[in-house]
Amino acid sequence: MAASTLEARAHELLGQLGPSKLAAVVQLLEVMIHDDDEPVTEEDRRRFHEGQAWFTQRGGKGIPMEDVLAEFGLKPEDFPLNK
Repeated sequence: MAASTLEARAHELLGQLGPSKLAAVVQLLEVMIHDDDEPVTEEDRRRFHEGQAWFTQRGGKGIPMEDVLAEFGLKPEDFPLNK
């Protein structure tokens, strides 16, 4: 399976998870990508927990991309898809 297909499937599956299961997947991914020579710091843990709290306060939802772009005076149409 191509990397782009796998990434799309991963996004699809992540979108179906509740906040607690999503937190577990994030933690697993962080472990998988961290270099073995680079220990997880207290700062890493603090920021992770702050991020989880932020999502929990918002019912497990992030900020829509349209809202982020609008803060910069942009809209999705400003970024045409290259197919």
